[in-house]
Amino acid sequence: MSDIWTNTTLKLYRGFGSLAYPFTGPFLRARARRGKEDRERRGERYGYASWERPAGPLVWLHAASVGESLAILPLIQHMERFGINLVLTTGTVTSANIAEERLSARSIHQYVPMDMKRAVRRFLDHWKPDLALFAESEIWPVIIDELAERNVPQLLVNGRMSDRSFKRWSKRPGLSRAIFGQLSQIMAQSELDRERFRALGAPWVTAVGNLKIDVGKPVVDEEVLAGTKQQIGGRPTWIAISTHDGEEDSVAQVHAMLKQHVPDVLTILVPRHPDRGAVVKGQLERAQLNVVTRSSGGTIEPTTDIFLGDTIGEMGLYLGLSEIAFMGKSLKSEGGQNPIEPAVAGVAILSGRFVQNFRETYQALLEAGGARLIRDERMLASHVLHLLRNRNDLEAMKIAASETVSGMTGALERSIAALDPYIMPLRLKAGLERQTKISSKPDTKPDPDFDP
Repeated sequence: MSDIWTNTTLKLYRGFGSLAYPFTGPFLRARARRGKEDRERRGERYGYASWERPAGPLVWLHAASVGESLAILPLIQHMERFGINLVLTTGTVTSANIAEERLSARSIHQYVPMDMKRAVRRFLDHWKPDLALFAESEIWPVIIDELAERNVPQLLVNGRMSDRSFKRWSKRPGLSRAIFGQLSQIMAQSELDRERFRALGAPWVTAVGNLKIDVGKPVVDEEVLAGTKQQIGGRPTWIAISTHDGEEDSVAQVHAMLKQHVPDVLTILVPRHPDRGAVVKGQLERAQLNVVTRSSGGTIEPTTDIFLGDTIGEMGLYLGLSEIAFMGKSLKSEGGQNPIEPAVAGVAILSGRFVQNFRETYQALLEAGGARLIRDERMLASHVLHLLRNRNDLEAMKIAASETVSGMTGALERSIAALDPYIMPLRLKAGLERQTKISSKPDTKPDPDFDP
């Protein structure tokens, strides 16, 4: 009975997608008007390729947005060394911009096709991937089914399963087995994630750690950082990172409380979604706060209350401007945000209590003293004030945060080892094809940097 229900559910999902396909144009155009789609590349969302498929073996990697893309970039660079072609798909304009900046000539960026049969088949018919890798929690039923029909191995790297997602999938055990059972292997971030994926029907799961830890410190333009620090001068600062709707009001309240004790305090605010920058700026200004936005290129003056980080790819800059960071989606919204970036940067971490999406990381940071949890705005203001006034405590938290994540490295090495059985045949194929080309051109010298 459960198999019948599962098959019916999957058929309904695919059927709904087929019915909705002709009507997706207005939806994508509306998203493009809001800056959430690339107007010139909307065809990619229907599976139309913007590039020719290169000859030779090809791996398809998919990452939802910026953080996931940066996390798997070292894996991309590893495979590029062996002459393997790669197509990276993402779902957001901001992640596409980052990909275009950081990918080499051997890798191609495309927007991920909508999870509808016609779009997915068109994408797969063109690219014909030999292997598919998905990052973190990107599970799309039609894509998984279509890849399985073509006998393309599918792997989930840096796999994560949140409390909410696990609860939702657990209610549909037949459906979860039908989907997760088609994945050849999952490389999970933690033992808890490993147990959850196995409970949902994944046949082969290993816990390798979090790739984001191995990425290292966020990239920063040192010249821009120095110039911004010069504008700030010696003012005490703190930063609120990845805030969600409702939390910016809390940050404004905390700033007002701090200002009673530290009149020249500067608050740096970085919303999770920078496209909300104009809305957030309006909220802050209605609270009678003087705001300078990073996107405007405005100068931070002695009278500036809030420096609003409304740009993408500059977390290294923002973290370089303060030693105290509050992590969003933990006070008014549930789940928390990943504290790895500030921890790697050696910043003391404060967070609300709702951090279940990153439970194990926070537990390690709390035990080491690199992070503290707060319950409300007043408690947050109190902790920030204490750290601003007590240098020894601040230094201890910074060191603890940095050392904690330093002890959690190794995910990249373990992920590469787990990928090796899938990558080795492609390496051999790429090497044979390259040797064939060389043998047909006797005067051509082998590339000394190529490692078959």
